[in-house]
Amino acid sequence: MPSYRAVLQITGLRPGHPPERVMDAAREALGSLHHVEAHQIDVVRGVPQITLRFLVEAENDEAEVAAARRAALVLQDAVEDVATTGRLQVLRRRRGAWIPV
Repeated sequence: MPSYRAVLQITGLRPGHPPERVMDAAREALGSLHHVEAHQIDVVRGVPQITLRFLVEAENDEAEVAAARRAALVLQDAVEDVATTGRLQVLRRRRGAWIPV
């Protein structure tokens, strides 16, 4: 199964939501579509970002990338309920490297 990463910048919390709810919302949304292998929170140049690694059913490259992009948008939409977001990236694992799709 192809492995993907969704990387989403978090620019703020919406009122009434604790910080841990951001990752919970992301995992729940993405997990409803694909198997989530790992997740983490980092701060890059002062901006928090969440990264979730997930698997997509093997088909052909075009279908797999489309499924990964749709899943990342579902993740972002769910996170937007509890936080404001910035840039969203989708990356695919190829030959030991993470390549933007």
